[in-house]
Formats: sequence, C-alpha cells, structure tokens
Amino acid sequence: MIHQNKNIVLPGKHGRPIVADVCFPTSEIQKPVVIFCHGYKGFKDWGAWNLVGEAFANRGFFFIKFNFSFNGGTIDQPVDFPDLKAFGNNNYTKEMDDLDQVLNWVVSKEFEYKEHVMTDNITVIGHSRGGGIAALTAAVDRRVSRLVTWAGVSDYEKRFPIGAQLSDWEKEGVMYIENGRTRQKMPHFYQFYINFVENKERLDIAKAVKKLEVPYLIIHGDSDTTVVVQEAAFLHSLNSKSNLYILEGANHVFGAQHPWTDRELPKDMKTVIQKTIDFCN
Repeated sequence: MIHQNKNIVLPGKHGRPIVADVCFPTSEIQKPVVIFCHGYKGFKDWGAWNLVGEAFANRGFFFIKFNFSFNGGTIDQPVDFPDLKAFGNNNYTKEMDDLDQVLNWVVSKEFEYKEHVMTDNITVIGHSRGGGIAALTAAVDRRVSRLVTWAGVSDYEKRFPIGAQLSDWEKEGVMYIENGRTRQKMPHFYQFYINFVENKERLDIAKAVKKLEVPYLIIHGDSDTTVVVQEAAFLHSLNSKSNLYILEGANHVFGAQHPWTDRELPKDMKTVIQKTIDFCN
C-alpha cells in the first residue's frame, strides 16, 4: 500500500515556504530516499510527476518532490504561477538553499517519517534546470549518496542574455519571458543576474561535476530541443565515473505534458524511471 501526503509546508531560508509531497510504501522497513527537483517554469505537480512519485514508491522508495520556494507557487495554490513577483525574485542560490532545507528536514530527528527512511541512502534527481541545482549540491553535500539528472543543464551562464539584451535588462530592471502554456508574462528581475555573477564559482556546474565523488547517472533524450543532448555528452565527459544513457526519440519531458490526465506514464518516462531505479539499486 502506498501512503501519500501532499503540500507539507517547510520553512525556507528566504522568507517563503517550501511546499513538499511525500509518497512511500507503508511497509515498516526503512527505504532509500529519492528527492526530486523540478526545472525552470516547473512545479512539483506538473504533468506526470505525481505518477513518477507513485512509480518510485511502488518499487520501494521514499519519494519526495517539492516546489522551490520562489518558483511562483503559493501554499494555497502550488500549481502554476499565482505569485509572479516571487518568480521574478528567484535565483540559483535560493534554489540551492531550498534543496539544503529539504535535506535538513529528511535527516532531522523531528522528521515525521524518520522510521521509514534510510538517511544514509539519498538520491537526488534534478530535471532540466533542477539538474544543475542537484549537481551543485551533490558535489558539496555528503548527505547525497547518488546524483541523477534528467535532461539536465550543463551551464547556467550561457543561458543569460549578452550584449544589448543584457544592457536593456540592467536598465529596465526586469526582463519578461512568456509562458507558452499559461500565456503569462513571467518576470526575471535583474537581481537574478547579479546573484549569478556574485556566486559564479559556486554555480559552476562543470566544476562541480568534475569533482563529484558519488555515482552519477545522466539521462537525456536525443530529440530534446530545450536542453540539447550535447549538454549530456559534455557532462559525461567531465567525470569518468558518470553513466550516460541517451534515450532515442525522447523529448525534454520524456513524453509527458501538462496537464497529464492518463493513469499510465508515457513510454519514455517509464524507461527513464526504470533506468534510474536500476542505477539506485
């Protein structure tokens, strides 16, 4: 039997809460932990992520997914982006701090489910932009036993504008990106770029991957047009102990979309989960 608890509220370090879900089998044995980090313009309830959690739980894992505290969601509305001001004030170091808070929660003596978890067996999975956060954390946090990136990014710096676009952003103080699904004009305040520059060494994904000492699995679709498959090959080249799996024909979200109303996972996502579970075991 699977137990689920949704929308657990955790304190964030920057004045906004982290909203998290847990999904795990109710057996009394302790279970390996999987912590999932969503990507850019993402959230824990996007698409098929709930079914992904159930799939891991059905295979004996304690699965945790959460919303980054500044992802644009709220406690009352954790789906989509009711708080665009928060979204605009997000940055990479806040997301790293959020993952740190989730890890603190899991290993704490006050953790509600402590009898269910193996705190010395924690895998962190990051999708897309969340893959970078997961990699940066795994390189420095000894609580992380394994790292898995799904369509993960290899470089944050190259995702910022340059030249006139960067100058305009600094001048205006805000840059807008349209969400193709919700049609919202989603703001990025210039603090995002300043925060990156001030923390450039800490946010160097390539440097982190080079010094990774934990097992690392890289999964990427060769039809990904959002984060191209060459980024996966680059990450793999940086660490001789990494494992690379290229999924032929798979897109950035491995066949899923939002909303996902089917009770079956897409075929490519099933493959991703199976490869990840084999790696974790």
